[in-house]
Amino acid sequence: MNARALAIQVLSRVRATDAYLNVVLDTLLSESPPKDSRDAALVTELAYGATRRQLALDYAISRFADRKLDSLEDKVLAALRIGAYQIFHTRVPARAAVAETVQALKEVGLARAAGFTNAILRKLADLPAPPLPPASDVVEHLSVRESHPRWLVERWLRQFGRERAEAMLAADNQAPAVVIRANTAKVTRDALLTQLQEAGVDAKATPVSPVGIILPSVGRVEDVYGYAEGLWQVQDEAAQLVGVYGAIPETARVLDACAAPGGKACHLAQEHDVVAVDLHANKIRKIESEAKRLGLSGRLKAYAHDAAEPFPEAWGEFHAILVDAPCSGLGTLRRHPELRYRRKEEDLSRLALLQRRILENCQEAVPAGGLLVYAVCTVEPQEAQDQVEMFLRSHPEWTAEPPVLPGLKLPLTQAYLRTLPGPEGFDGFFAARLRKLY
Repeated sequence: MNARALAIQVLSRVRATDAYLNVVLDTLLSESPPKDSRDAALVTELAYGATRRQLALDYAISRFADRKLDSLEDKVLAALRIGAYQIFHTRVPARAAVAETVQALKEVGLARAAGFTNAILRKLADLPAPPLPPASDVVEHLSVRESHPRWLVERWLRQFGRERAEAMLAADNQAPAVVIRANTAKVTRDALLTQLQEAGVDAKATPVSPVGIILPSVGRVEDVYGYAEGLWQVQDEAAQLVGVYGAIPETARVLDACAAPGGKACHLAQEHDVVAVDLHANKIRKIESEAKRLGLSGRLKAYAHDAAEPFPEAWGEFHAILVDAPCSGLGTLRRHPELRYRRKEEDLSRLALLQRRILENCQEAVPAGGLLVYAVCTVEPQEAQDQVEMFLRSHPEWTAEPPVLPGLKLPLTQAYLRTLPGPEGFDGFFAARLRKLY
């Protein structure tokens, strides 16, 4: 199956099943691995690019379609989006983009829709630029141009102002760099950086995280030097900063209450004994597998448990708890672009209630003098600083206590860690470091 046909399969399956794009892509690339690594890269670009630009592509396609896009078969709509993405956002010649996409649609068994698809894509190929709503309607214009739902554009304009909101919207449509965290239980960041460069990898240190390294476009990360040896783990720089900001004393025993997918749990286990908890047993197995690869199994034990319910006494006492709470994920839309179309504004209140339940349960398990680090991968105040401020008002025995980290300039807002999508290259994260006084 050629790259465009495989990309059609990916997008159609994501639409049909509401599965995560990265999971479907990895699965289909494993089931039908392209012979050429460049084809795998093309499938990835087409699938992610068409998803990131979906609203703009649909706006263009709907100008020439004689039926509502929601009524189209999954594979037909996927082919139209992939063809339009190539026309407007790649260097592929327009005629080739049309012809190759139509041929790919035939390859996935929909030759009967080839004429319809060809006609629309040829009309799009004649346009000098993608069509957009009038700029006078700022919200609608930005919503379509940057392919974010209108409700989210309105919120970000109100919360961050137009300049920062536009930077955030634009950043969500850029492919993120591959960032890894050195496994300091085995190697220092500087030593790993030297080893990668000696292996021919054009790696460079992250500007803020003291343990991060930025890799070039590398294809399969599993093939990069040091992966098999457990010298590093893939983790965005902003996510690394949560562990750095926590500044948990080295002798502390730590509970990671919402541990999947396991990056922060393994980061903690590089220096601490960690109990990692997640609601889903299948995710626990993945955490254990990563800990084994990194050589951290002796420091990390993982269990399936609901973090909103009391923890078993048999687990013993913890000096610090990380609550990486379930959230809207609106800080990670460049990595999970499909999420922007699935989230609804009302989800924020529902998730805030769940976060509050988990926070209340976890704070009970922290002894006097202990730490709780609350983190979310979102930019929404309702899930972040508002959540923490409400907690502190109702719990006078707790206080916000930012870390003392000489030589490090973390992106702090008051006492809290906060990163935003934008030219800095971060995902959007929030974290609060809280101390139980009595």
